[in-house]
Amino acid sequence: MSALDPGLRAHFVAQAPRYLDAMNAADIISVSTPGLADHARLLTDRPVFVRRNFADSATLKLGAAVRSVARQGGFGMVFASGSKGHEADFATIKEEVATFLHAAPERHLTILGHFDMATLPSTIRARCEVRPFTGYDEYLRALAEADCALMPLADDTFNQCKSAVRAIDAAAVRLAVIASDVGDLPNVVTHGRTGLIAGQGMWTAALERLAADPKATRAMGQSARLNLETHWPGSRAPRIIAPELLDWVLG
Repeated sequence: MSALDPGLRAHFVAQAPRYLDAMNAADIISVSTPGLADHARLLTDRPVFVRRNFADSATLKLGAAVRSVARQGGFGMVFASGSKGHEADFATIKEEVATFLHAAPERHLTILGHFDMATLPSTIRARCEVRPFTGYDEYLRALAEADCALMPLADDTFNQCKSAVRAIDAAAVRLAVIASDVGDLPNVVTHGRTGLIAGQGMWTAALERLAADPKATRAMGQSARLNLETHWPGSRAPRIIAPELLDWVLG
């Protein structure tokens, strides 16, 4: 919230009680992550169930269609920022990313969506491209041009409730990820198989590992896609939707 414009921050704070009123007017509440369910239960006595994000048929189809997009030269990283405020997340890794970029001239970073470039050190700005979001298919195509996706999250209450939808997007186009051990990301990204989970101070080493072995990095992306097809398609699997919620809806 501290990264947002003060007016927008004030708006969110003012609207929060209305969301709580709506929750408490409902019979049950459905949220997208276990962390969010735990937090919601602190604020309401209504039953709270989890229905995670999943890979729908459109995502799988679009991801398959762009999987053969040619990579850019060198080693490319991509960071997706779907809303304002993610500068605070990237700030947790910016020094390590700068170190990685400085180590070889052919390395580069693409940021998709909203981002204030003034928050980046000059060493990153010189090797960084920012692209606006367009359609979802173009977003997936932009992901597919990279060698890995960066998914840092500051460890705060908001992010502890975050979903792993960005990891699903990356897996759809067979892209390995490096992700923080925050929110639902570790439940979707399997360390060493479909990507890497990196704590503070571990990002440069993780990036060097992926850059040093492109074949293994591509294999991680392939494994991520297979894992997505096997464990995260449809909407009725137990890992995606709580059986109690399904019973309540269908009963």
